[in-house]
Amino acid sequence: MARSDFRFTFPKRVRFAEVDAQAVVFNSRYLEYFDIGIVEYWRAAGIYGGVGLDGGPEMHVVSASVVYRAPILLDEMVAIAVRCSRIGRTSLTFAFELHCGDGEDLRATGEEVHVHVAEVRGRPSPLPEAVIAKFEAYEGRNLRTSS
Repeated sequence: MARSDFRFTFPKRVRFAEVDAQAVVFNSRYLEYFDIGIVEYWRAAGIYGGVGLDGGPEMHVVSASVVYRAPILLDEMVAIAVRCSRIGRTSLTFAFELHCGDGEDLRATGEEVHVHVAEVRGRPSPLPEAVIAKFEAYEGRNLRTSS
């Protein structure tokens, strides 16, 4: 996808603590960048109503993947691009891209699947309609799978 395919991006500068001895972002940090992006994306979509994360649904990450395309270096500005790409009965699928600079300098892509649960240790449960409506309104399209 192109960076312009994402409605939401969040800027982040790479800090010294995030890189290895070669001044390259350590691989596990990419998932942390996705986490930073998804919290801000949820905030932008209206899932979190106020200060803190109160009011959001209880979700568990069940799948996460990263495809590394080029290194991200110390002190670079990273645009964390996030979008909800699919909504199932109990799950949300998110697509991520990490770009450096102002253009299409793609460094990594990723995907996460989050499953809604009724309680912290509970089994998967249907997504609340209000959550679905907020993501579809934010993205401006139907995100529900047909199955």
